[in-house]
Formats: sequence, C-alpha cells, structure tokens
Amino acid sequence: MPWIFLFVAGLLEIGWASAMKQSAGFTRLGPSLLTVVLMLASFGLLASAMRTLPLGTAYAVWTGIGALGAFVVGLVWFGESASPLRIAAAILILSGIVLMKYASSS
Repeated sequence: MPWIFLFVAGLLEIGWASAMKQSAGFTRLGPSLLTVVLMLASFGLLASAMRTLPLGTAYAVWTGIGALGAFVVGLVWFGESASPLRIAAAILILSGIVLMKYASSS
C-alpha cells in the first residue's frame, strides 16, 4: 500500500505543479486554491508512504514522478520544447525511479 500512496502522491505533485503554472504566480484564485489542495493531499500521501518506505527512496521516487510528469505536461499542454537533451534527462529520471524501486525491494 505505501507504493500506491507514493505513486498517487507523485501524480498529485504533477497536478499541483501544473496548477501552479496556471495560477500565474498565485494571481489567479482558482488555480491557486487547486495548487494548495493538491499540494496538501500530495504531502499527506507522501507522509503516509514514509511510514514504511525509507526516506531517501520515498522522496526520490516522489520528486522523480513529479519531475517526469511535469516534463510531459509541459510538452503536451504547454508546448515546451522536446530537445534531445531534455528527453535524455527525462529518461535518466525515469531510470532513477525504477532503480530506487528495485533497490528498496532487495
């Protein structure tokens, strides 16, 4: 169950980062409130996952999911560039997430 909590927390991190972008520096009320709600939910699930999972693993996987997801959202919805170096960096982040998951299982 902690891995499920961690995964959902990572998805919520993508959500709050995207909402923060839409908040225009917290000048738009709706996206600003959504940012705070999603952030609190993400932190809560991360905290629940950390009851069982090691700190370093949980935090690295959570931020990795958020970073990779925010990268994809940026490409798809915000028209950000998909340069070869950015894609390589995303692949490295994904590799790190997978390695952290397997390292904690052994």
